[in-house]
Amino acid sequence: METVLSGIRSTGHLHLGNYYGALKNFVKIQDSYKCFFFVADIHSLTTHPHPSDFHEGVKIILSEYLAAGLDPEKSAIYVQSDVPEICELYTLLNMISYVGELERTVSFKDKVRQQKNNVNAGLLTYPVLMASDILAHRATKVPVGKDQDQHLEIARTIARRFNTLYGVEVFPEPVNMDFGSGAIKVPGLDGNGKMGKSEGNGIFLCDDEKTISKKVMKAVTDAGPTTPNSEMPESVANLFKILSIVSDKSTVDYFKEKYNDCSIRYGDLKKQLAQDICKQTLPIKARIDDIYNDAEYLHKVVKQGADKARESAAATLALARKAIGFKAF
Repeated sequence: METVLSGIRSTGHLHLGNYYGALKNFVKIQDSYKCFFFVADIHSLTTHPHPSDFHEGVKIILSEYLAAGLDPEKSAIYVQSDVPEICELYTLLNMISYVGELERTVSFKDKVRQQKNNVNAGLLTYPVLMASDILAHRATKVPVGKDQDQHLEIARTIARRFNTLYGVEVFPEPVNMDFGSGAIKVPGLDGNGKMGKSEGNGIFLCDDEKTISKKVMKAVTDAGPTTPNSEMPESVANLFKILSIVSDKSTVDYFKEKYNDCSIRYGDLKKQLAQDICKQTLPIKARIDDIYNDAEYLHKVVKQGADKARESAAATLALARKAIGFKAF
């Protein structure tokens, strides 16, 4: 059985893009793959979160993971910092990672521009920590977006370099898990780009009905079509894209017809879109609230997940240490 790994930073909330782009697919594959899902709290240290926010962020993402359908009985669901073997492997892999190749990563260059007063070593070696997350479980499939392709390539490079340097086959070279048509790109409400955590253009799984309605009603549109069957501007096409994801076909067809004959009222479109988003997300929000407030259940989940993850990572680390030449006296 192939191994799949995915993680998400412990900052912000999960949004529709996370849910339709990956989480729904993760729920589907839990029976056919050995799955590891984690909350990447160590990664978040690159931005120096305040201690009062740190644990809260982990708790929020964990609750949302579980509410979206990830099953701790089928998958290992854990917090990154609960698996110290990952940090030891990170140290070992840093020794065969080169400053030049890390400085050339697009993500590092972007972060240097964005946080000029906090260009820490963790930002530079972020791809090595990501490689450690993946290689610790010898994962073969890693679902990532285009912005993470370069990091996954570095993970393959490190795996190949380690195996070659020490004459072993400890690490497989992970590849992107392509969900094909099952991976849906959800656009943002700001008229361009994809929905994101920090862009201020998202609907979050924890949003209540009033918040969702307010966000959707503020979504960017235009003055409306003046020529029948005219091409939609990107902002309007984005709303129709979201509508096609959350609504039934007859609803989408109705508003497309209204657009094509120039009789569409964007207010009506937005009201319908908000209602249909609520139908999809409010049951998830209810589960999030229940799980978030169940400390005993959350403790059980992370303990169980950490045990599974540590067993897997410890076996890999033992092979890596042996290959390098560490021996007990």
